[in-house]
Amino acid sequence: MAYSPPTYIVTGGAGFIGSNLVAKLMSNEPDAFIYVVDDFRTGSYANIVEACQRAGVGPFTGFVLAESVGELSWQPALLGLRPKAVFHLAAITDTLEFDEQKMLRSNTEPFADILESCVECDVPLVYASSAATYGSPAVADDRVPFPVDAAGEPNNVYGFSKWLMDVEVTRFFAMRQAEKQALPHVVGLRYFNVFGAGEARKGKMASMVYHLTNQILDNGSAKLFKMGEHERDQIFVDDVVDCTIAGAKRKAKPGIYNLGSGQTTSFNDIVDAINEALGTSVSPEYFDMPEEMVATYQHYTCADMALTKSGLKWSPAWSPIDAMIRYARQIAAERSDVRAH
Repeated sequence: MAYSPPTYIVTGGAGFIGSNLVAKLMSNEPDAFIYVVDDFRTGSYANIVEACQRAGVGPFTGFVLAESVGELSWQPALLGLRPKAVFHLAAITDTLEFDEQKMLRSNTEPFADILESCVECDVPLVYASSAATYGSPAVADDRVPFPVDAAGEPNNVYGFSKWLMDVEVTRFFAMRQAEKQALPHVVGLRYFNVFGAGEARKGKMASMVYHLTNQILDNGSAKLFKMGEHERDQIFVDDVVDCTIAGAKRKAKPGIYNLGSGQTTSFNDIVDAINEALGTSVSPEYFDMPEEMVATYQHYTCADMALTKSGLKWSPAWSPIDAMIRYARQIAAERSDVRAH
């Protein structure tokens, strides 16, 4: 039988996390053939090119389909390609997008077809859920990590769209269990606050680490909501990619999991890390949070990673602060290179 190289499908592969995932798959399996599905509303070919450069894997040699995931006939595609896994990351990720119909049509409606097709074709599916599914749960008031079952009351339609995807999977699992069938290889990952190389084109949705580093480099200031004590679970993109790939391995237990660092850093902590990275001593400038944001803002997030460690046999390799220091130095170096040219 002729050798057939491994094939992967990555939706949203021209985005921040998706392009880093594409490059990592190429690094892990140099002969792999990768199909990127992206409608390029927010993604860019340049993200793929740059991610491959950073990973040192050479030029991208896969296939790009510039279509919305909802426009594809998934089952025929899977039967034809027989991929080792589908990584579904495509979504509108702007938490300030208030067009509810647009958000739900893009994020939620195509998912049922992807899910059912992967199950029927026995193709592992790993999809991006979000910490936005938690909203502001009661456990946040106690400053304790969020267990998976604390989700369900999101603060925005983005979080609601991701919650509906999780509901679809939970319902599907329950149906299989009622029929005494094995659970399909479906893994949902609730990404917390992801930062790292390749997010520059996200604009206002880029991480606090990215924005604060550039503020300090641009004008020596760092502006934060009073008093910089909001705490978030920040996780390095390298860890996110590694866990996403772990979710596709056959030893992974089907389910919905948190993907965070399992610890918090305050916004003040981020400024401190950037100061250490750059050798600066910038003190934050505090301002009032706009009144309309107060009710829906996640003032605290932290992932309970116990299930992730047991179900996926995975734990983060990076401490958030160490990764922030590395990343801030990388941003500064890239800016210096641009000026030099």
